[in-house]
Amino acid sequence: MSRLVLFSLFFLAVFLQSGTYGLTFLLPDLFIEFGANEKDVGRMLLITALTTLITVYYSGHLSDAIGRLKTLGLSGYAITAALFLYSIAENIGPALTIASALIGFGWGLMYTLAPVVLTRLSNTENRVQMFSLYAVFLMAGFGLSPVFASWLESAGYEIRVAFRMVAVFCAVSGSLFLLISKSIGQHANSDASNNHSRLSLKSVKTIFRSRARLPVVMVFLGASVFAGVNNFQTVIAASAGLIYADYFLVYTVTTVICRVAFAKFKGGVAPYRIIGLLQSVMTAGVLLFLFIDGNQTVYIVCAILFAIGYGASYPVLAAMAANDADEDLVPQTLQLFSLTYFIGIFGFPLVAGWLIVDFSISTLLILVAMIAATEASLAFGRHRSNIRLQSLLK
Repeated sequence: MSRLVLFSLFFLAVFLQSGTYGLTFLLPDLFIEFGANEKDVGRMLLITALTTLITVYYSGHLSDAIGRLKTLGLSGYAITAALFLYSIAENIGPALTIASALIGFGWGLMYTLAPVVLTRLSNTENRVQMFSLYAVFLMAGFGLSPVFASWLESAGYEIRVAFRMVAVFCAVSGSLFLLISKSIGQHANSDASNNHSRLSLKSVKTIFRSRARLPVVMVFLGASVFAGVNNFQTVIAASAGLIYADYFLVYTVTTVICRVAFAKFKGGVAPYRIIGLLQSVMTAGVLLFLFIDGNQTVYIVCAILFAIGYGASYPVLAAMAANDADEDLVPQTLQLFSLTYFIGIFGFPLVAGWLIVDFSISTLLILVAMIAATEASLAFGRHRSNIRLQSLLK
């Protein structure tokens, strides 16, 4: 299998499986069908969060035992089962609980191990480019699955149909990962120093004592912002009398354009300044949500600003996590990066759902904007620290 075919199948598998997370944005609408509310969504996603955290921690143990690509194949099949259970659920009961746990298990494996595989196929010179391409396909799946679901609803189908169709896509994704398993080994860089992925408390302590701790902490903050804005976007849109599909379509297209543009970016001389500037744009996008007031134009601008800020900064931050890591702990650092990401992605909706139900959407957006501003300030702080370090070395 040629390198081009290998990467094409790898990114296609990532795209097909990443639609899963986009469907979690529609859980509020699905839950409404059987009388549940945003708090119930938060509780189910808390189960997903706990399962994900356990899965991410032990994903390296599993992949060391059966292989990274076989583990990625397993992730696709687990998510297939989860989405099917969501599609047949009639109440908050065992089916939803099992589905939420399976989503955490499958998504935790895929999101953690796919970047590790990518580091085996890249080097420090082209890592930002490769992570940007990876993020393009990841975001395309994230953003287009809610749009796909909206189109199905417009055509007269139930939202459950979208869950069943994406379940099929995930089964195909799992099969593709199995198909390319041998070719990945043939094309991996021979100088990649760490073939093991096990995460341990000792390695976690080492990572948090290294420069890689900053991107690990920052991704948690960014994931909380992302979850606060996107997981309840259907609620935000409904409260303003707007259509959520418009947001996701504009957000996805803008993010893909930005990430394609950043595929040519190699990190530059001041990557953290760029991250800080992008996250400042993200903060502005969140604040603008407070002034939508049913205005479609403002709504679209919100989507564009948030896409530019979060969408473009994430792959650069992920690449910095790999580049700032100790050379022999790159796989473990990326796993910890994913672990803190998932704490924000699946943990913050519990806070967000509570704020929406007991306070207001505006309260949620103000808190999210404060978190976004904090993340931007941390990036600028690392940039200033890098400048001081460079001056001392001179």
